[in-house]
Amino acid sequence: MEIKQWQTQRREFEAAGVILPTFDVATAKLAGKTAPTWLHFGGGNLYRAFHAVVAQDLLEQGELKAGVVTCGAHDPEMAEKAYHHFNNDFLQVVMHSDGQLVTRLIAATAHSVYTLPGTKGYAEAEGYFTNPALQFITVTITEKGYALTKADGTYLSLVAEDIEQGPTKARHTMSIITALLWARFQAGATPIAMVSTDNFSQNGKQFRQQIVTIAKAWQQQGFVTADFVNYVSVERQVSFPWSMIDRITPNPSPEVAQYLKAKGIEDVELIHTGGGTNIAGFANTEVVHYLVIEDSFPNGRPDLGKAGVILTDRETVDKVDRMKVTTCLNPLHTALAVAGCLLGYERISDEMKDSELVKLIRHIGYEEGLPVVADPKILSPKQFIDEVVEQRLPNPFIPDKPQRIACDTSQKIPIRFGETIKSYVALERTQALTFIPLAIALWLRYLLGVTDEGQSFEPSPDPLLTELQQQVGMLSVGVTDRALIHEAVAPILQNDRIFGCDLYKVGLGERIEGYLKEVLAGPQAVRKTLQRYV
Repeated sequence: MEIKQWQTQRREFEAAGVILPTFDVATAKLAGKTAPTWLHFGGGNLYRAFHAVVAQDLLEQGELKAGVVTCGAHDPEMAEKAYHHFNNDFLQVVMHSDGQLVTRLIAATAHSVYTLPGTKGYAEAEGYFTNPALQFITVTITEKGYALTKADGTYLSLVAEDIEQGPTKARHTMSIITALLWARFQAGATPIAMVSTDNFSQNGKQFRQQIVTIAKAWQQQGFVTADFVNYVSVERQVSFPWSMIDRITPNPSPEVAQYLKAKGIEDVELIHTGGGTNIAGFANTEVVHYLVIEDSFPNGRPDLGKAGVILTDRETVDKVDRMKVTTCLNPLHTALAVAGCLLGYERISDEMKDSELVKLIRHIGYEEGLPVVADPKILSPKQFIDEVVEQRLPNPFIPDKPQRIACDTSQKIPIRFGETIKSYVALERTQALTFIPLAIALWLRYLLGVTDEGQSFEPSPDPLLTELQQQVGMLSVGVTDRALIHEAVAPILQNDRIFGCDLYKVGLGERIEGYLKEVLAGPQAVRKTLQRYV
């Protein structure tokens, strides 16, 4: 059996336990490819395991009439290898903690396009954007996909070139989306909702800022008009709803691929594209999931609530997001990621068998995070973190790696740790923090690329990795000279773009240096330091 042949092999797929669509797939795909109401930028594993499933649930209920079109400019091979090859269909595999795997055929994607200006895919995307039928787009491109500037505040070279060359030659995703909005504006300025569902706080606010920044820069260059800048700046015309998304979706698991092959499904090999994407004909994910979105859709929307999406006001979204991203999940994930790489772990679930690492994240979450988190009421922070620590992270069937979570840590720290630090600064209680500063020290130690046993490893991709490693290059395991440590890390700890504040000014810089000295002391110093404090 092959995924792309499922419609002619329905009996075989059903016999293998795969849940198949019940809606008119051909009609939905044709409607989506012709005039979609929903576009998604970044059709990776999270989209496949979550957004596409929301769309399918709505299609099953008749609430959504057209399939989703995925767009992307990061990886030119993605559309062909991950979508077109499978007729844009794929399997969702939900991994329960008891080992049960529930498999569903997701056929809600109508089309997938590579949206670099000058390509056929971009022309198609432009056609979708100029059609008033398009109501909203969703985005999952990770935090770094929104970044326009380097640590020193200057534009990334790609962004600088986009600003200089204008909409027709845009290459950064934010620039490409701005160019598509410019096309929509010129075609009649129909309203639209631009929904960031990426995993960071106030994502809609940052999304708007980046789009408006590029629009204003293009206006100054004479590429767009002042009216266009106004169009993307006014909520009733182009809204940027805030959201909170939560579903752990690791890279496709070889074990899941073997499980599917044993069921007779053949085309489930793991795909590694030239653009660095790890994907397959399936997406494996956990049971628990949340999507909370600010209800601001100026061109209308389907009833997303019928697919489990929680629609609410901006203040509540912000509270839910801060609860998750700054307290109940993401900080724990990042701490486990850097510590796990140092201690040689390959699975997050294996780290949850390490009593010292479990104590570390419990201290970060319960003791340092919960006291300053705002209760959003629609979800309980205490119950949320209980679920994370007791059920989700220990799930042995979620093949998530600390190395994946460690990607782009410099982009995550301002939110995952920085927001809690700000809360303690406001309360004048930063001296009460121990475990978040310890986690930051572990990250600095991680940048050396040497495990606690002295083995070299390659730190995960991060836009600031080269710059940060050059800065700490004077350090090595065994260096305990406090003056040298200060010289190496002070420029990092003072960087408010990384931490949201100058950590020395708020009384934490010296403390982090002290912890770093301890974890640098020699082989197994990381383990000994954890034992000392947790």
